[in-house]
Amino acid sequence: MKLPSPLLYGRLIKRYKRFLADIELENGTMVTAHCANPGSMMGLMDQGSGVWLSQNDNPKRKLKYSWELVEINGSLVGINTGFANRIVEEALRKGAITELAGYDILRREVAYGENSRIDFLLQNQNRETSCYVEVKSVTLSRQPGIAEFPDSVTARGAKHLVELGNMARQGHKAVMLYLVQRSDTTCFRLAGDIDPAYKSAFDVAQALGVTALCYTCHISPTQISLAHALEMQIGENTLS
Repeated sequence: MKLPSPLLYGRLIKRYKRFLADIELENGTMVTAHCANPGSMMGLMDQGSGVWLSQNDNPKRKLKYSWELVEINGSLVGINTGFANRIVEEALRKGAITELAGYDILRREVAYGENSRIDFLLQNQNRETSCYVEVKSVTLSRQPGIAEFPDSVTARGAKHLVELGNMARQGHKAVMLYLVQRSDTTCFRLAGDIDPAYKSAFDVAQALGVTALCYTCHISPTQISLAHALEMQIGENTLS
């Protein structure tokens, strides 16, 4: 997925009210940028961190700038959770996710369950086979090399697991896909100490037949693309 070009470089001053961030550009200009990330962004908000912004001159937009990337210990992290589905869709259409290859039809944001929408519904032409895929963007890493989810309590995320479990119970393929928008990790685990209810919902969903996948990304100031699968340490759910 190509990023808006060119991105502007700056230094983070602070993030506040969840969706706002004050940033100093290289020329010394202070700007307020939209932060498209509803999570806690734990470990990604140190003052002075290098960040990359996109610019949109549409006069109807309240904020001209959007925060897209942050540099952490020499590696880039994609903080825009809205990018996750775009990255995954691109990979699905290319057949880059081997576990989800072989479907003829890809539909996005399809209503299902109890007032929910699935990120991707994959089907064959005869529609006898359906695969429900939910995507979560992962940015948390509290120990070197280990990606974790979630970074804050997410009742909505737990609800998605319940819905997937119901689909699996009905005989459909149901997949929880964690997309790590950082390239400095080698394995993934659930942050059960941050949200025990989410971990419990995951355990129930997995017992019902929901498949969990985790992929990491290649990230640069010009594009973010799917890289490769990460080892999943589902039993390791707290910091050691």
